[in-house]
Amino acid sequence: MALDKIIELENLTVYQRNIMILSDVNLTIETGEFVYLIGKTGTGKSSLLKTLYTDLPVIEGSAIVADYQLKDIKKKDIPYLRRKLGIVFQDFQLLIDRSVSENLKFVLKATGWKDKIQIDERINEVLEKVGLNTKGFKMPHQLSGGEQQRVSIARALLNDPELILADEPTGNLDPETSEGIINLLKDISENGRAVLMATHDFMMIEKYPSRTLRCESGKIIAN
Repeated sequence: MALDKIIELENLTVYQRNIMILSDVNLTIETGEFVYLIGKTGTGKSSLLKTLYTDLPVIEGSAIVADYQLKDIKKKDIPYLRRKLGIVFQDFQLLIDRSVSENLKFVLKATGWKDKIQIDERINEVLEKVGLNTKGFKMPHQLSGGEQQRVSIARALLNDPELILADEPTGNLDPETSEGIINLLKDISENGRAVLMATHDFMMIEKYPSRTLRCESGKIIAN
C-alpha cells in the first residue's frame, strides 16, 4: 500500500559534527509530491537530505521517512529504509571501471537481488525509463554529463523507491540537459513517487513551478 505521507518531520534539529545546521524543522511531504528545496550553498540543503537517508543521525525532534522513525532506527533496518529511497547526487557517483549495466547490476546485487534473469530485466526497465536502453554496454566516460545523470536516476529507480532525494541533480549540467532531467524527475513523481530536489537553479523553478521549501538562517520556510 502506498503511504500517504512519505516524510514527516516535527521539531527536527539537524546537526553536522555537533554544529547545529537547521532547527525546528516541521514539514510533511506526501506520496507523489514534487518538492524543491532551495537556499544558498551552506544553508543546510544537503545536511537535511543526509539526515533523511541516515547519513547524519537524528538527535533532536522526530523524523519519519517511509514509515521508519529515524531517531530509533536500528542499524540492521537502514538497508531496508534505503531500498525505499532513491538518491541522486550532483556528481553522478558512477563506478568508472564498469559499464552502465554493470553499475546497475552492482547495486541490485548489493541490495539482495540474485536471479540473473530478473536482474537483467530490471536493468532494461530502468534504462528504458530514462531513455538509455541502447547505452547499457557503454562505459561512463563515453556518456555525456546528462546521460551520466540519467544513469544515476536509473540507479535510484532500481528498487522501485517511494521517495527520490535529488541533491543538486542539474548542478553540473547545461540548461537544456537540466530541463530533460527535471522533466524526468517530474514524470517519476507523477507515477506516484515523491521527489525532494535540492537546487539553486531558480530559472528551472520558474519554468517548472512546484511546491518550494527554502533553507535560510537555520530554518526551513515554505515559500
